[in-house]
This record gives sequence, structure tokens and C-alpha cells, in this order.
Amino acid sequence: MTKMLMTGNEAVARGAWEAGVTFASAYPGTPSTEILENAGAYKEIIAEWAPNEKVAMEAAIGASIGGVRSMCAQKHVGLNVAADPIFTYAYMGVTGGMVFVTADDPGAHSSQDEQDNRNYAPFMHVPMLEPSDSQEAKDLFRDAFDISEQYDTPVMFRMTTRVCHSKSLVELGERKTPTAIPYVKNMDKFDDVPRAAMRNRHLLVERERRLRELSEHCPYNFAEYSGDGGIGVIASGISYQYAREVFGESVSYLKLGFTWPLPLDLIREFRSRVRTLYVIEELDPYIERQLKEAGIDCIGKEKIPAIDELNPGIIRKALLGTETKGTANAPEMVVPRPPALCPGCPHRGFFYELAKRKNTVIVGDIGCYGLSGNAPLRAKDMGICMGSAFSVGHGLSKSFTATGQDKTVVACVGDSTFFHTGVAALEEVIYNDSRVICCVLDNRTTGMTGHQDNPGSGRSLKGEPAAELDVRKIVSAMGLEAVRTVDPQHLDEVRAALDWAYEQAKSSPVVLIMRRPCVLKPLSEEDRREFDMTPGLCGIDRKTCIGCRKCLSTGCPALSFDRAAKKAVIDPIQCNGCTVCAQVCPVKAIKKISNE
Repeated sequence: MTKMLMTGNEAVARGAWEAGVTFASAYPGTPSTEILENAGAYKEIIAEWAPNEKVAMEAAIGASIGGVRSMCAQKHVGLNVAADPIFTYAYMGVTGGMVFVTADDPGAHSSQDEQDNRNYAPFMHVPMLEPSDSQEAKDLFRDAFDISEQYDTPVMFRMTTRVCHSKSLVELGERKTPTAIPYVKNMDKFDDVPRAAMRNRHLLVERERRLRELSEHCPYNFAEYSGDGGIGVIASGISYQYAREVFGESVSYLKLGFTWPLPLDLIREFRSRVRTLYVIEELDPYIERQLKEAGIDCIGKEKIPAIDELNPGIIRKALLGTETKGTANAPEMVVPRPPALCPGCPHRGFFYELAKRKNTVIVGDIGCYGLSGNAPLRAKDMGICMGSAFSVGHGLSKSFTATGQDKTVVACVGDSTFFHTGVAALEEVIYNDSRVICCVLDNRTTGMTGHQDNPGSGRSLKGEPAAELDVRKIVSAMGLEAVRTVDPQHLDEVRAALDWAYEQAKSSPVVLIMRRPCVLKPLSEEDRREFDMTPGLCGIDRKTCIGCRKCLSTGCPALSFDRAAKKAVIDPIQCNGCTVCAQVCPVKAIKKISNE
């Protein structure tokens, strides 16, 4: 018996391998990113980064129809992007087993919201599994493919940040080698025109009845009776672990791993054996609502918060009225450290110059450059969702024109975001003739989630050479001639490009491509040939420095101010010699002094 310490994400990848998965696709997004990275380490799995979640889902659906076991993974907001195809595939049923992961983010640690995607399962009419630890993540994900094929349905696998990233021991198993199912044309099943759709819709009712029977008797839902029968707790996912930490063996538990359809008969039996029933769950009253609709008395959100991530301390205080005992902290001793663009980040110079422009509204997007709204840059005005900047900018521009407001709209997306859904948004801008300056911040990677490759990076998920899509050629092919490529670390070039773009935008849409590798990205040979990436260090001539603090306005974490000496200071540990601060200094007190 071999055991390994694994995160939930690593365990899901292992479960995919043990289940005999052949094809896996995803778009990176915390907390789900590492699932595909680890799946790609297994030679038997074709693992790919897709341009976006919808494409990933459609590719996995195609592989399933083709007769192999397939999967896709995304963070919770990614499922919004992928919802269109999976709603339809839920009607059709599968050929090879197909499972899709939604990794929810209670507390919005790395997201623009904390939506509870459990609500998708009844909406889609697909079964849902929820693991509580890494062992369950591996076992349930492996078994989900058997459920998918036996019940002719895609399966939703719901995780949360704590399960994704927490580690626990996992007992490893062997890989199944399911025989691929030969493709047979079946338009009645897989061509979801209205006639077929309505026939398939009626089949969902019978499938859901069978799935409810499975939920009542499957090993993923089970009762643990303890204590004096006074208190019972129903929980799923990480909430079960929190409840165990709070109550220990003093109460009874109904542990749910198969959470759509819910096992209402099992729940009624459990309820009959306890005097008080608590439902402990993060975010929405998903389980609680169904219990109360079924006439099962319980206590839930009237005591447990419905906002933010839970923890044992919150549960203990809400249900027992006691505070968690632990090490006392001293908040006044913790220095506030807001997130910031890294020293040497190629986005810094661009936003430093852009923020100085008057009568400008800057629309951001999802990526590192979202930090451009923080002090001291304070550049970004707004950001909505992945790939939205160009289309939101389009609407802003049209409204400003219609109401006579003299404002220029600058919309910014990263290179990965451009390939995600930015291309279609740029189509909107060009087709409807906006006066928007569309900026693609091409740092040659998917930066915020940890440097995953994308269609513009020239590498596949497995690190193999791949076709490299050129942003400028794509823009030109769309019929837009007003496009320039600039190295954002050269501030004079950025200023000149912005001057040109502001003038061009008076009569047509315009695209600026700010192209330079992320400072943390492992450099490819192509990067080294195209860019001067010589490492270095900047230093300050303290005699020349006048203490104006203008360099600090770039927001570089390597810069600070010596109040006693009234001079700027550069931290040599953080500085990498990008020279943006040197270009900003009005007295040329900062110079690149070392290439070590």
C-alpha cells in the first residue's frame, strides 16, 4: 500500500489517471490551476490548456462523444463561461465518461466574487460530488467516471479553495484501462436540435430518479452516530472537517459527498434520531433550503454566516457561543502589505504613463494588471470579468459620445485574456466602430496564475513546442490598421505611442500592444533573442537625489524613502534593474550600476 501527501488538486489529477482518463482540458484559474498541471505529468493523459473555459468544456465533450474518458477543470467563475455547452451536454448524455470540476473560492481570495456553484447542479440536472479531503478527492473523482457512464450523464465535481490546496495522505491505486468506445453516428442523441432536445429533456426525469436512488445508497453519503442523540450535523466538503474539529465525537454526523440529488430519505432517517439538527455549509443555504422545502426541520443560516469562508472559530462561536482558544495575535505589529506589481513588472511603466493622461477612463480586466488601480498608480477605473475590458470600453465610449462627454476610453487586457475572450470583444469594437484605445499587455505568459502557457507563448501545457499565435497579426487580420507594438519599459516609447493612439482614436479604434516578458517568467530562447533581458541593479546617487519621491510614484516595491536622510532608497534584494525609476527621476540620480 503506497501513500503520498497530496493537495486536493494533485489528488484529482491522480484520480483522473486511475480512472483511465485520456483527455483533459482547462483554462488556468486559482484555485483549480494545479489540476491540469498535475494531469499533464501523466504520459497517458492528453492534457491541454485551452484559450478559455468554454473551449475546454467543448473539447472535453468532443473527446467524450469520441468514446474516451475526458475531463475539464475551471474555477467557479470559469463555469459561467463554460455553462452554454455543458447545459446542452447534460441533455444529451455521454459516450465515454465525462467529469467537470468547479473549484469555488469562498472568501474571494483570488476572485471577483464568491458564487456558490452548487446551485448549478440542479439547474443543469447533473449529479454532483463534493470531497472533504485529498483522499476523497482522488477516490470520488475516480468513481465519478463510472457514475457518468452508468447513468449516461456528465458529472459535476465541486471543490473549494481549502480542499484544493490543503494536503493530506492519499492511498494510491492502479490505473484502469477502459476500452475506448467506437464512435457511432447518433443524431437523435448528439444533434440537439429542438426535436431531440425536448425528447432528451423528458429522459432527464427518469435519469434523476435513478440518481436519487444512488444518492440514498452510495458510500459517499453516510451517518456517524455518536453522543447522546442530542445534536446532529449535516455537512459536505470542507465544512465537514470544520464541524469535526469543533464538535469532535460529541455529536452525530451525516456526511454528504453526493450532494445532488440529495438523499432525502437518508436525511429524514438521520433527523429522526437527533433532537437538534444543524446544517453547516459555506455560502448559500443550498442543503438547508432543500431540507426545509421537504419539511425537514433544521437550523442553518439563522446562525451560520452566508458570506465569506467558514472556519472552526466561526462555527464554534455561532453554535456554541465560545471563542476559539489559540495564540493571541497583535494586529498593530503587522505591517499592512497590499498586493503590488512585482519589481520590474512590464506593466508598471505603461500604467505610470497612462495614469497621467487627463479625461481618461481606464477599463481593466482579470490579471496582474488589475493591481494598477492600487496606490500610488491609481490608474484603473474599473474591471468586470475575464475578457470584458474591450466590450465594456466599447459601451462606455458609445455612451460618452451620445452624451457629449469629452473622455477617452483606454481598455486593457493581458495576452492570455486576449486569447480567452478578448478577440470577440475586439470584434465588437471594430465592427461597431468604437473610439476605444484597446491595449494588449503581452507579458508572454499567463502571469497571475503562475506562468501557464497560452496560444501566444509558443509552448504547450507539457512544455513542448507549439504554434505561436501573433497578437499583432490577429489584429491586422481583423482589418484594423491602427496598431503599434511597444516595449513598455521604455517610457519615451510609451508616451509617443499614447500620443499617437489618442490622436488616432478621434477617428477610429486603435490597438496598442505592450510586449515584454513577465519579470518572473522563465525566459525562452525566443525571449532572449527579442528582448534585452540582461539582469542588473539600479542604484541611487545620494548626493544627486533631491528627495522629491517621484520615483516612489511608480509603485515599485524595491523603492522606499529614508525619512531621516530625506533620500530615496533601493532595496538591492528586490531590484532587478528595469530602470523605470531611473527614467522617472528628474535629476538622473538613479542609474543601472550592475549586471551581476
